[in-house]
Amino acid sequence: MTQLTRSLVERALAGYTDPYLETDLVTAQAVRDIRINGTSVAVDIQLDYPSEYLKNGVAQLLQTAVENLDGCSAAIVNIQWEVAPHKSHEGGEALAGVKNVIAVASGKGGVGKSTTTVNLALALARDGARVGLLDADIYGPSQGIMLGVADGTRPQTIDNKWFVPIEAHGVKSMSMAYLVTEDTPMVWRGPMVAGALMQIMSQTAWGELDYLLIDMPPGTGDIQLTLSQKFPVSGSVIVTTPQDIALADAKKGVEMFRKVGIPVLGIIENMSMHICSSCGHAEHIFGEDGGERLAKAYQTRVLGSLPLAKYIREQSDAGTPVVAADDSSEVAMMYRHAARRMAVELARGGKAADSMPVIEVSDD
Repeated sequence: MTQLTRSLVERALAGYTDPYLETDLVTAQAVRDIRINGTSVAVDIQLDYPSEYLKNGVAQLLQTAVENLDGCSAAIVNIQWEVAPHKSHEGGEALAGVKNVIAVASGKGGVGKSTTTVNLALALARDGARVGLLDADIYGPSQGIMLGVADGTRPQTIDNKWFVPIEAHGVKSMSMAYLVTEDTPMVWRGPMVAGALMQIMSQTAWGELDYLLIDMPPGTGDIQLTLSQKFPVSGSVIVTTPQDIALADAKKGVEMFRKVGIPVLGIIENMSMHICSSCGHAEHIFGEDGGERLAKAYQTRVLGSLPLAKYIREQSDAGTPVVAADDSSEVAMMYRHAARRMAVELARGGKAADSMPVIEVSDD
């Protein structure tokens, strides 16, 4: 009988490649401890992205791999996970209890940014993370509708100072839509909009959160700059379609985040193809591989590619985004894969910038 050793156990564990870390758990330094007691083995593994949905299945795979070793009679694999805080820069206005702030942005409107944001938030929550969602699109807030929050719902307050976020589908949310009527237009100039964002973000009692996702307005204006300067944003995600015009605007979004020292965690390509519900024919209506080209140009990655699907639109309009409606459906799993890749990119590459650049505007 072969004597069990740590190296043999590590070799068995290394046979499994984590699809999101894209390496084995030994190489990823996720194996915290290996204890060998005669013919019994106990393994402790710590992952750095939300893994509640996955951990039991992975633990069973690894347990079987270790028990298949000659000389092993029994194995126990314990998998835990924890999200670490990351900040793009030191300073700024910290949000007590919020570990990571992720801005979801687009260069132009109409690319599905809000739908993407809400489904990413729900996907992270389904994997066990504590998630908040801030609707920063002051002019056109839509997250209340997508989350199924009834029109006229108002947040409670604490000591007339703090807003209590409204919870829906396991996600804490705050939006300008909760403070005004549905038919009230925001006829505000830029400074007023930036001030409203700062107040909503800093005066909401978010509590303990692993992630706060911010649904940004399209473009690269006042709100984006205010957010970058005043709050230690952990990372950003750019949403685009494969269309050349959308990609041109998405590049501006990538450049803006790079200039203010906020890591771009990846690209999400919406409407990548349309699949006919009658015949199954797939067609790239808005172009092909645009997200891949953009990601390659800026040394980032495509987190996910979503189809142009009537089902996604219908569920969002109904207040039950696809991840909330059926978190195991094919489309929902696309969002869940993208959310896990995003979390891993943040855990692996969410490093602080050396300093926050000063943004100056001149007439030159």
